[in-house]
Amino acid sequence: MVVGRPSSSSSVARAAVLLAAAMLLSTLSPCCCASAGGGGGARRREKNQQQLQLHPVILIPGAGGNQLEARLTEEYAPSSLACRVWPVVRGRGGWFRLWFDPSVVVAPLTRCFADRMTLFYDSVADDYRNAPGVETRVSDFGSTSTLRYLDPNLKLLTGYMNVLASTLEKAGYEEGFDLFGAPYDFRYGLAGPGHPSRVGSAYLERLRKLVESACAANGGRPAILVAHSLGGLYALQMVARSPPAWRAANVKRLVTLSAPWGGSVQEMLTFASGNTLGVPFVDASLIRDEQRTAESNLWLLPAPRVFGNTTLVVSRHHNRSYSAKNMTQFLRDIGFAEGVEPYRERIRPLVEVLPEPGVPVTCLVGTGVDTVESLVYGEGGFEAGPEKVVYGDGDGTVNLDSLVGPIKAWSDSPEQVVEVVELPEVSHSGILKDKSALDQILRIIDAINLNATTSSSSIDRSSQDVLYN
Repeated sequence: MVVGRPSSSSSVARAAVLLAAAMLLSTLSPCCCASAGGGGGARRREKNQQQLQLHPVILIPGAGGNQLEARLTEEYAPSSLACRVWPVVRGRGGWFRLWFDPSVVVAPLTRCFADRMTLFYDSVADDYRNAPGVETRVSDFGSTSTLRYLDPNLKLLTGYMNVLASTLEKAGYEEGFDLFGAPYDFRYGLAGPGHPSRVGSAYLERLRKLVESACAANGGRPAILVAHSLGGLYALQMVARSPPAWRAANVKRLVTLSAPWGGSVQEMLTFASGNTLGVPFVDASLIRDEQRTAESNLWLLPAPRVFGNTTLVVSRHHNRSYSAKNMTQFLRDIGFAEGVEPYRERIRPLVEVLPEPGVPVTCLVGTGVDTVESLVYGEGGFEAGPEKVVYGDGDGTVNLDSLVGPIKAWSDSPEQVVEVVELPEVSHSGILKDKSALDQILRIIDAINLNATTSSSSIDRSSQDVLYN
């Protein structure tokens, strides 16, 4: 264990890093960045049309991993003059890019951003909704365009899945033919049985239809899902909630990258005091208040079944310690009592059980990176920030116990194929561009496609088990 300062945030607070970089490097011309390729893959496809029989790949991003657009209606009540006039929108039906926009680094605009990103829990409807007067949408669903770069004008600074997508194109994949993207509104999440999740459930259905159409467009070959972070949780829920026959026909393998199966201790830092990584001009409490409202952030809190009674946070001001099993008390003590009901009624039942996906799974996880393991707050309370942070093993964002612990039970199931690949010194976001990680992803995909190319039909489940076990 290492004691020191907080490490990087796993939620929307990662904006602070990008904002600071944008301030320092905004004079760089976007033309310095090479745009994502595609021509090489297209030419290879044209040349080897008869030889290639690729299984379609669908990329599923993590929290904050794709662009998000917004439009303000007459119902919108700006909190300041700056929010009334920003942004200046011309055309596009009033839609503008809400995430990511570097102008939010300007202090008055940070509040505008936070107000528009904020969600509200409706206890009567038992579901989450946008702020009044704020409409949001995810554009280009099915394409990888909005998850390659978070800001197309700052490609050098805001690349996300661009390296992974380009790597797949160099291997023969072609955008819109057998390479697809499944962006979503990452503020929303899912809920336990009996509770509605309008936005999250709609995404699962949209993802399911994308999988079906991708398979149909590629000779009926089932898809390979490659999901990062929170996207892995969504992908798991989609396949687990689908009938076995559908899974067998449509999903060849689920490949997860840094999936937080049991949540992350670092989320408690986000909820308690916010985390701007020390970047100037960003109000930690303002960012924190917005982050608390995200349904997906509640989903990413440490799960009791993984972290048990282990002390994760200590508050000398409250003379109390907190574990994953008394999370509701933690939420009350940090001043977020309104989060207690949705956590207790919606989230806790969801995270109590990690369902078997029912399809072969490969989990790529980074290890050996200092990751927040526990937090100690002094007499100044949560507002003052932690006076001590203890670090343990993980990928810098998600704890090792969460990355690999929950899926151990799958290995005991005779019907579930599981492969875990540990990548030393690879961080949570670095896994999307690290060579060792990319090599592993290609190894998996190549093995599947090799069988598809050398035989007229997909290999059966038994031979697949031999290949990967």
